[in-house]
Amino acid sequence: MVDMKARQYLPILIATLAALPGVVMRLAGVHSDPPVMVLVSGVAVLGASFLLLWACDVVQADISQTLALAIVALIAVLPEYAVDMYFTWQAGQFPDSAYAGYAVANMTGANRLLIGVAWAAVAALYWLRHRKAVHLAAVRRTELVFLGMATVYAFVVYLKGTLAWYDGLVFLGLYVWYMRIAGARPCEGCEVDGPAEVLFRLSKGRRRLATAAMFLFAAGAILANAEPFCEGLIGTGKALGINEFVLVQWLAPLASEAPEFTVALMFALRGQPGIALGSLLSSKLNQWTLLVGMIPGVFAVSHGSLDHPLPMGQFQMDEILLTAAQSLLGVVMLASMRLSLGGAAVLFTLFAAQLLSPAIVSACPGGMLFGLRAEQMHPLFSVLYFVAAGVLFVRRPRDIAQLRHGLRTDAPRHEA
Repeated sequence: MVDMKARQYLPILIATLAALPGVVMRLAGVHSDPPVMVLVSGVAVLGASFLLLWACDVVQADISQTLALAIVALIAVLPEYAVDMYFTWQAGQFPDSAYAGYAVANMTGANRLLIGVAWAAVAALYWLRHRKAVHLAAVRRTELVFLGMATVYAFVVYLKGTLAWYDGLVFLGLYVWYMRIAGARPCEGCEVDGPAEVLFRLSKGRRRLATAAMFLFAAGAILANAEPFCEGLIGTGKALGINEFVLVQWLAPLASEAPEFTVALMFALRGQPGIALGSLLSSKLNQWTLLVGMIPGVFAVSHGSLDHPLPMGQFQMDEILLTAAQSLLGVVMLASMRLSLGGAAVLFTLFAAQLLSPAIVSACPGGMLFGLRAEQMHPLFSVLYFVAAGVLFVRRPRDIAQLRHGLRTDAPRHEA
């Protein structure tokens, strides 16, 4: 019996031990080579992210639904927030540096990974196991309609060429509006699984104490390792001759997104793909509103002025355009409240192609392919996303119109 209980707590112990070396090195002021720092701090962020995820599941049993939604949403983006806000703060301190570009890289990379890889993987895995498409609950129209509104405003950001403090207020306003609607809905029973279920079975006092301890330790580990992880990525890129922007855009989000991605896949394997895809949809909305909305505010505070927006060039604006175009396709595709294997294949294929095409074009003779250079590939894929979204929009006007019901507070809560 003791052995069984010990095994149930093993994942929590492993995650804690994974986070400890990074915390110890940070507190002791130990500095090492950039690749070592990336490895140690990256594993620490990964372990802490798992602890946060489990703690978020458990906390919903002890507080009101509205407060739980707010806390879980804020905590869930902490790993991404810590990395992105570090780069943003440094951009305010050193306006002429590359830090602003790194902040945009991390934000756009995390958002595109969720749709292009995580959404697609859930749908593909469920189809392979059950030969069925993933169906979303009608209540998920709320996330979709707000994701659509945030995406439309992202196009405004691209057209005016700046991400200023007032843009942040718009994104944060959308997030607050979403929280008010979600929090006004009837409360449902709390469902937990895995390590969270072990904590859930504890007495109320012990459960709250354990949850608080996990929150504090995980948050501290993430904040302590944000700087060495970020600077280690930059240093590793320079030392190995790898583009730092690419490392920040794709490697950094992997550490913070991996726990939620893993849990979503487990739900899909257990025949609950609606919950899996729904959680990833919520994560995408949080990042596309709350996370993006905080960037210009943090930059303004660090820079000491509201007069100057986050410094970005055309390359960074093209990244925002591409991310917004992918989000648009994701919203239109899920408006039917289902994601088929074909839809998942489209999302992943476009993601993989936009990821690899710049390197492929650069390797071509003369650095061109069909008259296009590497820097023109992402704008091209933005157009492809637009075209795909437009085709679906024409074919599914009724589904798009139904998204307006996501603004209601009495939507049904059946999960697919």
